[in-house]
Amino acid sequence: MVKLIAKSAAEGLLPVEVAGVRVEEIVAPLASLSPFQGQDAALGKALKKAHGVVLPKAGQITQAGEVSCHWFGLNHVMLMGAAPDASLAKVAAVTDQSDAWCRVRMTGEAARDVLARLTPIDLRDAALPVGATARTDIQHMSGALTRVGEDVWEVMVFRSVARTLVHDLTTSLETVAGIAEMRSA
Repeated sequence: MVKLIAKSAAEGLLPVEVAGVRVEEIVAPLASLSPFQGQDAALGKALKKAHGVVLPKAGQITQAGEVSCHWFGLNHVMLMGAAPDASLAKVAAVTDQSDAWCRVRMTGEAARDVLARLTPIDLRDAALPVGATARTDIQHMSGALTRVGEDVWEVMVFRSVARTLVHDLTTSLETVAGIAEMRSA
């Protein structure tokens, strides 16, 4: 009999660190929540009671400790960092997404410069402040980009393109490091 071994999306590919920017995988529960018709307020109350987070506004995240709730589209949020409480299923369609996505965190002063080479969206503070999230292209992949701190970003893409994401991030990291090195020479 074949034994299956569970692996995270970027297992063996991360962490990577180049020129003070670190990229590491986040392995945590992830669930898609879509409120049933007319149940938005009920979902908000259930989230607050069960996980301490409220429904985020469009383009935003809410957070309570290690648990966060990210806007992911019209009538669609992602609960991250905790398995969804059973009470949520009474007011929303709840789907486990833990194995479907690759989620990475980038930290470091040059992280914005690295991401600017991979996404078409405006990453300046006024356009994407801390606590903001956007569904966007990451190079040629569909994904999500969230700013969780001053120099801290989270990137999500489908699990099937995890290796491509790590390759693209590493290439961009090396490019930014090379440019910085040339400027200091």
